[in-house]
Parts: sequence; C-alpha cells; structure tokens
Amino acid sequence: MTYAIIKTGGRQYRVAEGDTVDVDLLDVDAGKTATFEVLMHVDGKQVTHGEGKVTAEVVEQRKDKKVIAFKYRRRKGYHRTVGHRRQLTRVKIETIDQ
Repeated sequence: MTYAIIKTGGRQYRVAEGDTVDVDLLDVDAGKTATFEVLMHVDGKQVTHGEGKVTAEVVEQRKDKKVIAFKYRRRKGYHRTVGHRRQLTRVKIETIDQ
C-alpha cells in the first residue's frame, strides 16, 4: 500500500491516493490544486524520507464543529463561556509522486 506523511499547518497527516482530509485553512479556492511537503513516502517495502510531492484538489472551505470552553470557580460566582470554530479546508488527495 502506498501512502505518505505530509506536513501542513503545523500538523502531520497520513494520506493515500483518493483520501479526503480536513486540514487547517489554506489560501486556495475550491476546485484548484494544492501541493504539500512530504516527510515520508512508503511504497510497499521501500521507505523514503523528505522526497516527493503530494497534489490534492481543494473540495471546499468549511468550519469545524463548535468547541466550548467553560471556566468555573465554585462558590465565587465566576463562570465564563467561550467558544470557537476552527477554519478548515477539505482536500482530496489526487497523486503521490516520489
């Protein structure tokens, strides 16, 4: 099985051809292609490091589910609710080149 470990947005993802992955927001319009830095490429039994290119089609720009942070101190009358939604880009992996 061929797969690659890519790095984008300070995170690492294990991807194979045809996978759909949500990554941190990219400045690429939907329908365009994006390329990613490859940290490791595995092709059967052969493993290469730091070489290769992964191209992906940007499917959509979207938001993640809301995450709520609730702070509370008992008996003090203190409570705060803060929430946020992460901006994501959904990409479909097209090719993994070595």
